[in-house]
Amino acid sequence: MNSPLLSQSFTPQRYDLFAGLDVDKRSIAVSFLDQQGNLRSLRMPYGAKPLLNYVHKHFPTQKVIFAYEAGPTGWGLYDEVTAKGHPCIVVSPAMVPRAPGQRVKTNRLDSRKLAQGLRGGELKGVHVPSTPYRQLRHLVQLRDTLVRQITATKLRLKALLLFEGIAFPEAPAGSQWSRRVRAELKALPCSAAVRFKLDRLLAQLEFTGQQTRQTLKEIHRLCQQEPELERCLLYLRSIPGIGAIVATHLLARIGDWRQLENVRQIGAFLGVVPREESTGEDIRRGPIMRSGDSRLRSKLIQSAWAAIRQDAELREFYRRIYQRHHRDQAARKAIVAVARKLTTRIYCVLKEQRPYVLKAQSASPPLRAEEVEGLQGETRRQAEA
Repeated sequence: MNSPLLSQSFTPQRYDLFAGLDVDKRSIAVSFLDQQGNLRSLRMPYGAKPLLNYVHKHFPTQKVIFAYEAGPTGWGLYDEVTAKGHPCIVVSPAMVPRAPGQRVKTNRLDSRKLAQGLRGGELKGVHVPSTPYRQLRHLVQLRDTLVRQITATKLRLKALLLFEGIAFPEAPAGSQWSRRVRAELKALPCSAAVRFKLDRLLAQLEFTGQQTRQTLKEIHRLCQQEPELERCLLYLRSIPGIGAIVATHLLARIGDWRQLENVRQIGAFLGVVPREESTGEDIRRGPIMRSGDSRLRSKLIQSAWAAIRQDAELREFYRRIYQRHHRDQAARKAIVAVARKLTTRIYCVLKEQRPYVLKAQSASPPLRAEEVEGLQGETRRQAEA
């Protein structure tokens, strides 16, 4: 789980007992800490039932709050604990305070650290997605996995031909993997072993492509079945530069729009805000944070390139940022700034539940040659892939 959106914190004074859980697939290390600092640690089999039975038996009258780190065990424990009326927060591992000099790490110590963080009010839970958003996230992750497999298979095909000294079939940019090219690859003269490997890679490419198309259809079907997903996707796609693939990935990662708190939250979640180390009047900002889902951030930047073609306001904004920086870095910094501006539009259409309306714009000159270096490089990279 990658850097989920943070939700509001809680008030420790409202609870009598703080339960820190270090969860793995077989067991749970539990540390119970009360307001006076009394600690009880134990280990039990994985599952909410033994945990809740223990709490009911030993702490029947105390108000208990639970916390565990987001990880491969997912949201099942959260669902069962909250279904019994107990508050539970899921914490991003990166947001758990850690002592710089600590060199010992065990499950018991980790659960104790969570319990102490709960009692001190230092922990902040992440947004736990509801069922439709979880299902959408599964499908989006599957699609991204399949796309990566397709890219890897294409690279293996090209590497095989390069190793054997066989020229890749000529094709215009953007159509290097058309049906004609694939047919030529199937008919290339080569040795039996190379032919066998080449045919297997081509079959794998075709199979993975078919799986990707089926996954896209399933994403479309799920969004049609869920009115809220369908409505939010419509709003996101009304933003210039954002298409169906980027919109579904955004919605899968952001989750329920009702949990959004402010306009800065999405930018920080996607890691497109700058790092800052300011002291007093000395303001020092560095490169972007790069937190969150790197694939989604990459897609958002690609959307920014499409947006400046369609939206004159964003194109002028890109130009202003571009002119402030050295030419070697101008395109990259300007397009990231456009991506950051897109996050404010994303927040607005989701929070206000309305489509984006493109303002009437005066004619804007197209981007100059030196301003589109990044765009040309990005287009070339996608075509070669």
